[in-house]
Amino acid sequence: MELEDINTVAVLGAGNMGHGIAEVLAMAGYDVNMRDIKDEFVQNGYEQIEWSLNKLAENDQLTEDEAEAALERVTPLVDMAEACGDADVVIEAVPEQMDIKKDVYAELEEVAADDAIFATNTSSLSITDLAEVTERPERFCGMHFFNPPVRMDLVEVISGADSAEETLETIEALAEDIGKTPVRVHKDSPGFIVNRVLVPLMNEACWLVHNDEATIAEVDSTTKYGMGLPMGSFELADLTGIDVGYHVLDYMNEVLGEAYEPSPLFEQKVEDEELGKKTGKGFYDYEDGEGAQIPTDEQSELVEKRLIATLANESAKLIGNDVAPPESIDEATKLGAGFPDGPVKMVDEFGIENALEALEEAYEETGHPRYEPADYLEERAEAGGFYEQGGDAEATEFETIRIEYPGDMVGHVVLDRPHRMNTISDDLLEELSEAVDLLEDDDEVRSILLTGEGGKAFSAGADVQSMAGSGADPLEITELSKAGQEAFGKLESCEMPVVAGIDGFCLGGGMELATCADLRIASERSEFGQPELNLGLIPGWGGTQRLKHVVGEGRAKEIILTAERFDAETMEDYGFVNEVADNDDLEERALELATDLAGGPPIAQKFAKRAMLAGRDDTDAGLEYEASAFGQLMATDDLMEGITAFMEDEEPEFEGQ
Repeated sequence: MELEDINTVAVLGAGNMGHGIAEVLAMAGYDVNMRDIKDEFVQNGYEQIEWSLNKLAENDQLTEDEAEAALERVTPLVDMAEACGDADVVIEAVPEQMDIKKDVYAELEEVAADDAIFATNTSSLSITDLAEVTERPERFCGMHFFNPPVRMDLVEVISGADSAEETLETIEALAEDIGKTPVRVHKDSPGFIVNRVLVPLMNEACWLVHNDEATIAEVDSTTKYGMGLPMGSFELADLTGIDVGYHVLDYMNEVLGEAYEPSPLFEQKVEDEELGKKTGKGFYDYEDGEGAQIPTDEQSELVEKRLIATLANESAKLIGNDVAPPESIDEATKLGAGFPDGPVKMVDEFGIENALEALEEAYEETGHPRYEPADYLEERAEAGGFYEQGGDAEATEFETIRIEYPGDMVGHVVLDRPHRMNTISDDLLEELSEAVDLLEDDDEVRSILLTGEGGKAFSAGADVQSMAGSGADPLEITELSKAGQEAFGKLESCEMPVVAGIDGFCLGGGMELATCADLRIASERSEFGQPELNLGLIPGWGGTQRLKHVVGEGRAKEIILTAERFDAETMEDYGFVNEVADNDDLEERALELATDLAGGPPIAQKFAKRAMLAGRDDTDAGLEYEASAFGQLMATDDLMEGITAFMEDEEPEFEGQ
């Protein structure tokens, strides 16, 4: 079966995951039969889809017609045969218990079409064991969505022992067609990729606290601000449900052995039914306390060393056992867990030999099997890293941005951190500066187009979390501010025209970056703002100085001092946005403008930009530069080309001479 053969998809289970998966499929144009064991369950799931679609329409992420059409594609059902008899693909999303899932597949096998593909949404259970209940192990695989499916991009596509390559390719194509990013898990191993990394990490955090080697505050301060992860370890466990992680760990312990023994602290929380936010109390108190209040300055060197060591060992087991290569581990963890960098890259940057040493020390002290280094870790330590030649940075030119060449003399710079809403880190600042230099040195490039990856954000601002981690040292933050001012200034003073194609959030540092473009085109759904004052800060990458030259001092003060958000139409009225485009046409229109500018006279464009910058704060200086440049341009071949083309009513072909 191929993607074009899929028309109807059955989703078994109408709970949070089931109705979320059904909604995503319906929005992509598939007919969806959503089935649960009771009518009240399936009706509740249907109502949740209706509510979600309406919210998406209210937020202009869908039109009302699109939302209504998607809802019409969902059919709530209880009868298994009616739901699955004509389905091309069946995605099972019932409770995460092996016995329940096996019972469902036994019933499903009796009514499903012979060529239908079965995909289980399990987060950790064996694909191979589940497939054995059916008569189609070659047409059975894992399709693990992340919660909530409407927002999370990652789908782990997991091979069972007998899964056919055609089946896996079809499910990957389906994931891509519904707007998700599939990552292949090549072997059926508990936890697959993301949970195999996150759950042992959570368990090690619990062991550190249980053994009085660290406090909860120290662990979360280290993970959130020292390591730059999106949440503290205990904060994340409370949000996702302590019992959820514990059950995955318990299964890993059962299948993989004592290296995955749950910490007594982890176990006790489940026994006490203190499961996190959903019960009002977990590692933090959400009823009588203030919830997760994480200090920015209580990082622990021991905590970081142990947690990085855990990441190193789990990554080594995944890579060494051919479950997934380094690139897939990093991509999955960034998309599914919001890591700013993947765990493999984090280990290589920390020093794989340092991580191995930390494991060996802990293993010698405790004898616990969780610290026993994997053979592959020792092998890669001798090689100097998981990635060849010391890391993937040398294999790919950039980590946080991407450069493309769409033709017609345009260099397209893509902010490539969609898992972090393209927030701006110090690495991105450095790479952006390098990219401008690279494109300016390229004789084949005459304009720059700047966009953000993912369709949700041009850039949602600075990576405040990593900045807060350095917050104990104001001098470091001052240097970061200067680095941003310099990188953005390089873009602003670039000798070529720069077009920013803005789609989605353009906030804080992202708006400061867009301010440095020469022209800005925004989609209708875009939102703008300088929210720094809401955080007790001010714009730190040139916003207090550059914005007023684009929109005027009065408007700049309004934008900065109110810290409000503004829609694209308003920003067009204010003069910040040059043009508002339909959501679907944004990138095409931005590229069209960048291409038009690339065909202009490069010497004159360079001089015009220089003259305007020179006169920004000193009109006399600007006029002097303008006069000088005007005189120099009179002697260029481009001028003669322009005059000749004008006289002959043709399009000029400027050579920059």
